[in-house]
Amino acid sequence: MDRLLLSAVLQEQVSPKQRYFVSRSIQSKIDGQERTSFVVIISGVRRCGKSTLLHQIRMKKQGYYVNFDDERLIDFTVRDFHILEELLAELFGKLDCFFFDEIQNIKGWERFVRRLHDSGKKVYVTGSNASMLSRELGTHLTGRTVSFALFPFSFREFLSFKKYDTSFSNAQERGMLKKYFNEYLLQGGFPEYVETEKVEYLQSLYQNILFRDIIMRYKLPAEKPLKETVYYAMSNIGKQLSFNTIRGITGLTSATTIKEYFEYLENSYLLFLVPRFDYSLKKQIYSPKKIYCVDTALAHLIGFHATADTGRILENVVFLALRAHEKEIYYHQDTYECDFLVRKNGKISAAIQVTMDLKATREREVAGIVEAMKQYNLKEGIILTYDEEEDISLGLLKIKVMPVWKWLLN
Repeated sequence: MDRLLLSAVLQEQVSPKQRYFVSRSIQSKIDGQERTSFVVIISGVRRCGKSTLLHQIRMKKQGYYVNFDDERLIDFTVRDFHILEELLAELFGKLDCFFFDEIQNIKGWERFVRRLHDSGKKVYVTGSNASMLSRELGTHLTGRTVSFALFPFSFREFLSFKKYDTSFSNAQERGMLKKYFNEYLLQGGFPEYVETEKVEYLQSLYQNILFRDIIMRYKLPAEKPLKETVYYAMSNIGKQLSFNTIRGITGLTSATTIKEYFEYLENSYLLFLVPRFDYSLKKQIYSPKKIYCVDTALAHLIGFHATADTGRILENVVFLALRAHEKEIYYHQDTYECDFLVRKNGKISAAIQVTMDLKATREREVAGIVEAMKQYNLKEGIILTYDEEEDISLGLLKIKVMPVWKWLLN
């Protein structure tokens, strides 16, 4: 790669744009790795704030910064890393910490990072493809890394970005929190979209994820079947789907191809599949999956929704909160359905039901969560609603009913 161009890019990238930084919930965990020798891996969907988080870490720990998602570095290869290392020292002096953004764009990057690690350097790496990162880490960096997943803003982070305190000590404060929660349901958590509300930005982001992170990366021969798959999934957030159904809609001949599409979509953090829980792994694999999106604004934009469909969006928000906290998530389906089961240490530890209006669906929602609680020996369960709150006692079973926004803040 041209040395002068690389030098110009490095000098331009060194200083982040001045903006209001929101403290992310995973930052304290990452800070806890500062004095360890581990390579810190931060993965997540494109534009969710990984670069900003790296800059926040750099405020506390001085180091080199390189963003490999810069189009001027398109000709950069693994052979250029020695030039990069030399230029960084020439431009910024000798430092022992490296921050690499979207490094998976460079084939063979893990060998360079291993060399830095083995020479005692501290390395932070971000990437927007879970599978490629894990495969490459497993090949050359086994036992040398610690990984974190970053998602778009949580509701608490959204409030922080809006510079609003999370107190709900009186009616007016509660009203303001509900106002912001309604905005959160519509705007989602991508920082730049929350700031600008420009639909064009979301459209561009979606195209980048689709083409750069999936079609180009996996060398797909056609874009139409993938787009139709995503459109169907985004139109059915929170619902069960089968690969055979999507195969019929897209015209693809193989359910295996559809399965591969969803693997690519999950690897890029755009969509997530939640399996039905069963003690039989085979039944779990072949049962229909429930689908969720990484961001509610994207789900609104890409999918077809004849109504506001707030109940499904609420369910998606709950899923994201559980997923961001690294929960192992399933759904329950027997005579009735329960939206979420959380598994911990090999055992179902929580059952959560989500509904827009408990008054309208009370019998069904209570029956679903009670069935799950009995089946998995749980004494307590949670029903999350748009704005209802109560305690339900059914013998020894206790069900806490509370608004989603309040649960998110707790």
